[in-house]
Amino acid sequence: MPVADKKTEAPKRFTPYEAAPGEEYMNEQQLEHFRQILLGWKQELMEEVDRTVRHLQEEANNYADPADRATQEEGFSLELRTRDRERKLLKKINETLEKIDEEDYGFCEACGVEIGIRRLEARPTATLCVDCKTLAELKEKQLGG
Repeated sequence: MPVADKKTEAPKRFTPYEAAPGEEYMNEQQLEHFRQILLGWKQELMEEVDRTVRHLQEEANNYADPADRATQEEGFSLELRTRDRERKLLKKINETLEKIDEEDYGFCEACGVEIGIRRLEARPTATLCVDCKTLAELKEKQLGG
C-alpha cells in the first residue's frame, strides 16, 4: 500500500465547469458542481481510510528482528499521520458542504470577493481569495509560524 498517496489533494477527475456568459456566480448549477466534486473527494478519502484499516490489520506482524519491527512501525506511523491529515480534511469537506447547503460558498471569508471557479476547482475547500491567501501566507512567514 503506497504511503505517500495524494488523497489530500483535490480530486482531478471532474469536468471543469464552463460558465455561460453573464451567468450568476455561485448559482444552483455551480453549487451542485462543487457539491459533486466534494462528495466524490469525500468518498475517495473514506475508501482510503477503509483500505488503511484493512492493511494495518493484515500486515501487523510481530517480527523477531528489531530492525524489521521498527521498519513496520515506521510505515504504520506514516500511514496513520496521513490518515490524520485526511481526517482533518474530511472535517473541512463536511464544513464546506454545509456552506454549499446554506448557499454561503465561494466567497472570501476575509474580504468577501468571489474566490473564483478555477481556484475552487483546484481547492474546493478554499475559504480565501488568492490575494487574501497570499497575504495570510506572507504574515505567517514573517511571524515564523
